[in-house]
Amino acid sequence: MKYFSDHAINNECLAVCDGEFFECTKNCENTECSRKCFEELDVCENSCPCGADCPTGCIDCPEHPLCEDECENAQLNNEEYQICLNEAIYELDLCLKTCPPDIDCHNLCYARYSQQLFTCPCFGKETTTTTDLSTVTMTTTDLTPIEPSDVFILVITNYVDKSYLQSGDGSSQISAKINAPENNYAYDAAHALVNGKLHIFGGRYDGTKIARLDDCTLNELTVRLNEQRKYGHAALSIENGTKALICFGDSGDIRKTCEIFDDSTTVSTFASDSTHRNGGLGLYKNQPASVGCGSEQHQKAETLSATGWIALPNHPKLIYYHSLVGLENHSMLLIGGQDWGNDGSLQSGIWQLKDENWNQIGDLLQADYVGSAIYIGRSIYYFGYYSAIQRLDFNEETEDLQNVELIENQPGGFFLPVLFQTVSDYCI
Repeated sequence: MKYFSDHAINNECLAVCDGEFFECTKNCENTECSRKCFEELDVCENSCPCGADCPTGCIDCPEHPLCEDECENAQLNNEEYQICLNEAIYELDLCLKTCPPDIDCHNLCYARYSQQLFTCPCFGKETTTTTDLSTVTMTTTDLTPIEPSDVFILVITNYVDKSYLQSGDGSSQISAKINAPENNYAYDAAHALVNGKLHIFGGRYDGTKIARLDDCTLNELTVRLNEQRKYGHAALSIENGTKALICFGDSGDIRKTCEIFDDSTTVSTFASDSTHRNGGLGLYKNQPASVGCGSEQHQKAETLSATGWIALPNHPKLIYYHSLVGLENHSMLLIGGQDWGNDGSLQSGIWQLKDENWNQIGDLLQADYVGSAIYIGRSIYYFGYYSAIQRLDFNEETEDLQNVELIENQPGGFFLPVLFQTVSDYCI
């Protein structure tokens, strides 16, 4: 897919860097190799248009392969422009054919045609907005038992045209049609429910965007995040689902910062004591918590109270790229990930933080990382990067782990997919 502004080219470039990074770490067998992959990722990202080496975009590095002029001879070479133009012409033709012999009607058709052209690539467009300030948090979960055969999960992937609807028992997997401004709109975005609606935050396409899923369309809101959160961040529903907590990011102090979205505004809240890039967010004793870091190689865990972040017991491993899920019994699970202390190896462990103690309570059937997890009924559905979709079943009374089952594979290697519980025919 081609993009048409320096901002969009930067996103495409970062996506390429991301892909190379994941391929690099996939073949690593020791910590030194993983460290080199991170160094190569930094070099690659810095060289991108709008990166540290090209701060003003393609003006600074016109020789960059992605900086070719997509608008030169667009009528011949630019597929997205051609599609958009043909759609505008089709609409114009329809409009003219329905007009009576009245010049005002014909003029109106041409006016609409002109407006439609300005939505096409190379005719140019751009927008902005903003917000500010500070607050606190707290939450609860309430789960009703539900059979896996009655569970349906919308999975919005890095590229939205690959999205699909997955049944909880593995019996069906159907392509889903999600509309978004660009195909990479959900790439590296964090997600959470606010007032029952799925929202996505930040990501490669736009590090400050907030978008809401309305029917089958991701609609961008005017309110923005206060910080650039392109990757490494996480989001979590809080205060009984009326708000979302969004924390962390890829570099510097952003790896500690947090903000709260209440469906209309974003306000800053307490920054964590440690960095938690790729450390995730989950609920422990009904309060937000995070564990580990993908860039600073630590095992620190913290929880956010009404007065700030408080230390929790360290995780036994130098863990990152895992998934965190809070249970009704006030414990928190940590699933999969990578271990810096073991040369960045993929993890299969299912760990539980309960009563201030970490214990491994089971294993995934396939080690995995950069996945997403969702708790529905008494089952956690884990969608891993190496494609396996695994269901963790718990008993109803005490939420003890009973079984782990491989129910299906993702239709591709999708990391951090956006997950949303829905109905059997949603957006198909």
